[in-house]
Amino acid sequence: MSEPVKFKYDVQGGNFASAGQASVQVKKNLRQIGLSPEIIRRISIAMYEGEINMVIHAGGGIAEVQVFEDKVIIVLDDRGPGIPNIELAMKEGFSTAPDNIRSLGFGAGMGLPNMKRYTDDMKIETELGKGTRITMQVNFE
Repeated sequence: MSEPVKFKYDVQGGNFASAGQASVQVKKNLRQIGLSPEIIRRISIAMYEGEINMVIHAGGGIAEVQVFEDKVIIVLDDRGPGIPNIELAMKEGFSTAPDNIRSLGFGAGMGLPNMKRYTDDMKIETELGKGTRITMQVNFE
């Protein structure tokens, strides 16, 4: 694989009927490429958590996945409100999801911690009023 294989998805904000579709498609694509089930599981969990965060908090965004010979890089880019306090947002159980979202079973405050847990590297770039870009990397070891 000399050039990375790339996938790009539009994530619709507020649309819980389609929430998770990008991560399901990524899982299928990675199976076809022949990645190990454990690597696919890690990528799928991190991607799903990020996708749900974009649906809940950011009005949607773009998810891009690049598959290299030795790693996968996931970039989640939104134009939402930004994250006011990254350190607080990284704490398990911390959530800014409104009650109506929590009543749907989302917003438990595990999104960002799970994204970090299941990846080898995660960077968050955010600007209030402008949006957030999260770059995650999963190595094939």
